[in-house]
Parts: sequence; structure tokens; C-alpha cells
Amino acid sequence: MGLQDSKVYQRKSSERLRRIMKKKVQTTMIGAISSLENIFGFLWEDDSEDSQQMRELFDKFRSEVLDKGNHQIRNVDTELDMYDIVLTRNSITLPVRPAGGQ
Repeated sequence: MGLQDSKVYQRKSSERLRRIMKKKVQTTMIGAISSLENIFGFLWEDDSEDSQQMRELFDKFRSEVLDKGNHQIRNVDTELDMYDIVLTRNSITLPVRPAGGQ
């Protein structure tokens, strides 16, 4: 692998790790919001004034969680910029013996 190929591989490795880490943070945020909505969603199911207030509080909570999570995703990018990232792949070389040989 030449120097140019090595740089391309390093860039692709870094992009892959960034994409995976961002997705995991997003999945955590969305999962937490979804769990809260599933457990407490009954609080804003009807059209009463109390339900509307609860829905507004939930929407505020949701917005804050997403804002904070997106901030952490940007922090992940900043942190990863400080590293040289190369995906190490495991490989095994098996010895080959001629058929019928010992």
C-alpha cells in the first residue's frame, strides 16, 4: 500500500468512525426521548389545559435533549480531529500444503 493509498485509507477509517459514533449518540438521544414519551405520553393525550401544558413541557425537554446531544456530536468531531485513525482489520494467513503431501 503506497503513501497515497494509506492516506485515503486513514481518511476513510476516520469518516467511518465518526459516522458510527454520531449514530450511536443520536440513537441514545432518540431512544431516551422515545422511552419518556412511551411512559409519560398519557399525560398529554387529551385536549385539556393540563395536557397542553404537559405537552409543552415535553416539547421543551425534547428540544433541550436534542440540542445537548447535537452539541456532544460536535464535541466528538472535535475530539476525533486530534487523532490519527486507522481501522485495523484482522487477517489470518493459512499455510498451504500440496495435496497428498505431509
